[in-house]
Amino acid sequence: MNEPMSLNLLARIPFFTNLPADELDRIMSELDVVHLEPRQILFQEGDTGERMYVVVSGELEILKAPGSDDELILNRIQAGEYIGEMSLVTGAPRTASVRANGEVMLLSMSREKLMDLLQRHPHLASDMVTVLAHRLDNTNEATFRDLTEKNHQLQHTNRKLQDAIDELKEAQEQLIEKERLERELKVAAEIQMSILPDTLPSVEGFDFGGRILPARQVGGDFYDVFVLDTNKIGVLIGDVADKGVPSAIFMARAHALIIAEADSSASPGEVLRRVNKHVTRLEKSTQFVTALYGVLDINTGIFEYARAGHEPPLLLDADGTVNRLPHKPGMALGLWENISLDEYSLQLPRDSMLMMFTDGMTDCRNPKGVPFGLEKIKTTLSGLSVATAQAACDQLFDTLMYYQSGAKQDDDVTLVAIHAR
Repeated sequence: MNEPMSLNLLARIPFFTNLPADELDRIMSELDVVHLEPRQILFQEGDTGERMYVVVSGELEILKAPGSDDELILNRIQAGEYIGEMSLVTGAPRTASVRANGEVMLLSMSREKLMDLLQRHPHLASDMVTVLAHRLDNTNEATFRDLTEKNHQLQHTNRKLQDAIDELKEAQEQLIEKERLERELKVAAEIQMSILPDTLPSVEGFDFGGRILPARQVGGDFYDVFVLDTNKIGVLIGDVADKGVPSAIFMARAHALIIAEADSSASPGEVLRRVNKHVTRLEKSTQFVTALYGVLDINTGIFEYARAGHEPPLLLDADGTVNRLPHKPGMALGLWENISLDEYSLQLPRDSMLMMFTDGMTDCRNPKGVPFGLEKIKTTLSGLSVATAQAACDQLFDTLMYYQSGAKQDDDVTLVAIHAR
């Protein structure tokens, strides 16, 4: 197999377009080669999907009910194209069968290889969300346009019955494709959630909690709690303006930039200023993100943080008193090249809890349209002085859901807590 040709094939896949050449070389060295004989089935509809394939030579047929009277060829995949890429993330059942049309040579990548790749290149998750969003938008537009045209033709022409059946078959194929891309958007949500921490650090003298609930399938809120070194823990919460796919893409980028800059020894304020420079240089939209990033010294209990237009945190004392920390105006990330931040530092008293939240918490409304509000957060929090950080987050969420009582959720809701034991 010609190596440059194979490398070019891999570089055509949108997920991998922005990877450096040495990473593409590394991926190529780990791919498996698959040979198919004419009419050999690569996989059947309903099979568990764990791999994607790049066609090096030959042609594949995408079809329904292969070998039966109802066999229907949906598409043909030529050399240089690829299939099954979403199975790398979901492992979901295949939605159609694939058969070789003549002799075919393929390159195969497993789901495990992609997970390893995401660990090495976290920004790849943002690229994947972007590709999926564009696919869904394009398919929705094409489906709406084509179905509208077909409906108009059916209303104004006297077609033969067979012509109508053919048109319905084409519409069915488009709906199948649309359903597939909607499933891929669900996968995009899973990718986004994978960016968030599975577990929070466990250190002597402190415990941490976090909860998130997007208003749509994908959202713009994010949080993280991560180890910086043996003595320091980074704590992050953010809220991208607006909701949906554009916010999810912006969220993934902002999160990746903050985590990357946090690896330096810079202060929280300097970290957010550096991120703002990256965002204002890269972004060509009016989107922005509010954020609170802080560093907890587990030896001294001092929490130093910077707010970029985000909600000020609440401090719960051991006696149940809840106070909003002193604050001054701050500017969100992504709108101006030079920003002012609210920077503050405090020593967390023993048996105290610091609660951080996004404005989706205060703005959430009950069926009568009345917002939950800051005072209800403080009242609920005041009764949780003996709770762990995670238990406090869970209780606040349960209280909010009971208050909402099934009313429409207008914004993402996120909580992060630090409990000093």
